[in-house]
Amino acid sequence: MSRAQVDARPIEILLVEDNPGDVRLTQEALRDAKVRNTLNVVWDGVEALAYLRKNGSYASAARPDLILLDLNLPRKDGREVLADIKSDPALKRIPVVVLTTSQAEQDIIRAYDLHVNCYVTKPVDLDQFVHVVRSIEDFWFAIVKLPPQ
Repeated sequence: MSRAQVDARPIEILLVEDNPGDVRLTQEALRDAKVRNTLNVVWDGVEALAYLRKNGSYASAARPDLILLDLNLPRKDGREVLADIKSDPALKRIPVVVLTTSQAEQDIIRAYDLHVNCYVTKPVDLDQFVHVVRSIEDFWFAIVKLPPQ
């Protein structure tokens, strides 16, 4: 039985993305998902860490079950955010999926060196983008056993 079937609450997903078009596509892909989910969006790395650490206006933010993280973000880039998450004992077990346009080998290596759980390159094609987001959701919430909160 999947975690979604056991838990009454929806799956919490934090999307860290500064491109409104990609945010919209991700929302659409998850709207028709098989698993009930709540998608929370933050637009830069500073905001992502504030959300995760429940600072300021995020004091009552739900702890995410999964983080979808772009690398190229304003104020604090995704590499720095990933390093902060994975070095924080309170956050390091939250799975992080880098979802980015970068296919650069050094970005892939650095992300895995920083303990990313998986690295996915965003497809340019809209239908493929939706397919990728749904595949991430299927894998992380129907197949993978996640640590308890």
